[in-house]
Amino acid sequence: MRSLIVLFIVFMAYIIVADRYAPLTTESRVYGYVVQLAPEVSGPIIDVAIGNNQHVEKGQLLFTINNSKYTLAVNKAKVALQQAYEQEKSLYAQVEAAIANTASSNANYNNATAEYQRISKLAKNNLVSTSMRDSAYANYQAARSTLHAYKQQTLAIKAKLGESGGDSSLVMAAKNNLAQAALDLSHTQVFAPNKGVITNLQLEVGAMATANQPMLTFIPIDSLWVAADFREKATALISKTSAAYVTYDALPGQVFNFTVASRDFGVAAAQQTASGQLTSVEVSNRWVRDAQRIRVNLSSEQAIPEQLFVGSRATVVLYPVDNVWWKTLASMQINLAGLLHYVY
Repeated sequence: MRSLIVLFIVFMAYIIVADRYAPLTTESRVYGYVVQLAPEVSGPIIDVAIGNNQHVEKGQLLFTINNSKYTLAVNKAKVALQQAYEQEKSLYAQVEAAIANTASSNANYNNATAEYQRISKLAKNNLVSTSMRDSAYANYQAARSTLHAYKQQTLAIKAKLGESGGDSSLVMAAKNNLAQAALDLSHTQVFAPNKGVITNLQLEVGAMATANQPMLTFIPIDSLWVAADFREKATALISKTSAAYVTYDALPGQVFNFTVASRDFGVAAAQQTASGQLTSVEVSNRWVRDAQRIRVNLSSEQAIPEQLFVGSRATVVLYPVDNVWWKTLASMQINLAGLLHYVY
């Protein structure tokens, strides 16, 4: 009996100390990014090129939207661009006409200026009437205004044309419209953004695709990682040099090596949101309150085994790399847990 008591005390002491230096948890899962794929254009689906839970490569065609109206939009934009080029040619002709009018107005202005100066000198000597001088001045002012108007007209047309051919605002706008139409047409085919798996496929030919509305669930293969929830006491001594042994429920008896990537800096239960209300106080009727758990994220140079999926359960043991004693005990714990996975 005494031996059992001693053994129990030693075992409890080990549990307490090991929970600090080689903590174990069964609250661990495989996590991954779940990407909701949405088309950028709307229309009826005419082809679904993949099946449920199919592995796809980056750039692989997933489904196709009817492109009839988008093809028409491209053709319409091409016609509009051609019309813009024709209008640009018309603007060049207007520039030539405005330059000619400016030259003619400049000649008239020079003549009117000379005439006004000549009559002004004669008027000073009372050789011509005041009305003749006023008439010459009016002609001078009219010629100057006409010249200024043609110069401004020339500048305005040149501004529309831009620095060189094809740079007019009309052509640039038409080019942008054509580029947008071509982009919309290309978006009628939806491709895989990366290597991964299409899961929970609920897409059929004839379904109406809506722009920016999720249509497929995509899980990138390279995004999977393992995270474990430990009691906060168990994470107090971990560091970037800490490592982990992992065994998956789906792969009993197999142990995988990981390193500690990071520890989360908070939990949702303590998140505060400005609501204008009073503090909500937690009430517990238990003699011993539940320990707070915090998530530890693990990383590995090896890919997650293909047999696993997002949500697969695992058992994790942390240990300090530079301590052979705790590393050995951690290895014993995880191997025992891995063997027990054959049973449950």
